[in-house]
Amino acid sequence: MDVRSTLRKLSIMLKTYPFNPTWCPGCGNFAIWASLKQGIADTKYPKEKFALFYDVGCSGDMADFNQYYGFHTLHGRALPTAVGAKLANHELKVIVIIGDGGCYGEGGTHFLNLMRGNHDVTLLVHDNHRYSLTTGQMSPTTEKGTKTKSTPEGSIEEALNPIAIAISNHATFIAREFAPDIPRLTQRITQAINHTGFSIIDILQPCPIFNPKQSHEWYRQMLVKLEDENHKPNSREDAWKQSVRIDKLPIGLFFQETKPAYHEQVSELKEGPLVNKSIETIDIGNLIKNFR
Repeated sequence: MDVRSTLRKLSIMLKTYPFNPTWCPGCGNFAIWASLKQGIADTKYPKEKFALFYDVGCSGDMADFNQYYGFHTLHGRALPTAVGAKLANHELKVIVIIGDGGCYGEGGTHFLNLMRGNHDVTLLVHDNHRYSLTTGQMSPTTEKGTKTKSTPEGSIEEALNPIAIAISNHATFIAREFAPDIPRLTQRITQAINHTGFSIIDILQPCPIFNPKQSHEWYRQMLVKLEDENHKPNSREDAWKQSVRIDKLPIGLFFQETKPAYHEQVSELKEGPLVNKSIETIDIGNLIKNFR
């Protein structure tokens, strides 16, 4: 193939960017992707005001298909990276796209500390109860006794309950939704982005290849909407009771409250974003001397 022909084909590829997703047929990531794009659009904020931070895994592959400013991080490290960007420019709307393994496993400590500080980021957790990109190993949310490639005799550990943890650990916007319900998830994402403070949506995501038991049909039988239970998201105690139910999987807004976000309490940021400040008069010479 000559150079001219190669360049012509490359030009056609670039014009059709983003490329088609590589997720498995039936993967819940398709629905989350659609909901995210519409949810962002419905906020009416300009695209350049968004910064998306992607973790490693199937969810992280979304970095190739979104036309927003983005950063593809290391496994479990999307959360602290996102906070760094928020503190550098708190005028950004910061969103984290991450799987249950990266968030609740490798990134577990970051997950806890972001809630404690009420950092103004929106956390979208693709929760399929597996490490699916590496072909279906047990994750923190895998049910006890489940046989996977890493637990052939059945998992010994109890499943982590991220909603109960978030309710107990000072998060200010806590929701769970079902990925295939695109209109509902879209509205929840918009609501989470518009909330000032730490927002988490634990998204129940079917994985037909590596978690076929928790199929669309299984979820449909297990799900119950919190609004149908007359739940009011202003009581942390009531939200916690809903989060530990074992008869059903409640979806909806568990809890929301208003209190200052982390960046609103940092004195250095009261005059404006750090990115707008000049660094020409900053002298770190004395600081460097201390480390010689």
